[in-house]
Amino acid sequence: MVPSIYQLKPAFQRLLRPTAGALFRLGVTANQVTLLACALSVALGVCLYLAPVPGAFALLPAWLSVRMALNALDGMLAREYGQRSNLGAYLNELTDVVSDAALYLPFAALLPFDPLWVGALILAAALSEMAGVLGQTVGASRRYDGPLGKSDRAVLVGALGLAVALWHPLPGWVAGVLPLAVALTALTVVRRVRMGLQELR
Repeated sequence: MVPSIYQLKPAFQRLLRPTAGALFRLGVTANQVTLLACALSVALGVCLYLAPVPGAFALLPAWLSVRMALNALDGMLAREYGQRSNLGAYLNELTDVVSDAALYLPFAALLPFDPLWVGALILAAALSEMAGVLGQTVGASRRYDGPLGKSDRAVLVGALGLAVALWHPLPGWVAGVLPLAVALTALTVVRRVRMGLQELR
């Protein structure tokens, strides 16, 4: 099995369980958390793209950490506090793709990153999430296989954001990180399809 940061999710959820309980007592719903995470991701991504101040890219790793926590919390509220819904299932998948696209977009405004590869990563990321979800349509489980799933990409993008904030302008070779990320995300798509089909056998 190809390792993925996603495998750390159970331990992460244990740390957040008291927070989930507090949110439930306050009347906060899973769908509200999902939409908040997406709205703030889009706002940050658009602001960084329109005003690509290198120092501001330090917000990316900070926000991506918060977003991972919010993503875990919405799932816990849904599962553990009876807030599962069909709308929530749609929102969970769609907002992840929108948020990822918004948070990758700012790199298209900075050298040495090539906008073409930023766009390719956005597309590959969307396909990887689609491949994971499609397993359920054929009777398999939702697939989270690596090597570069959503959590792994978050760590990579956060690291790139921190590098921009600390060392901009970055050397030209850093641009090669994006084609590598696209290749690994494409491999993730293949693995999710393959493992979904294997699960059915």
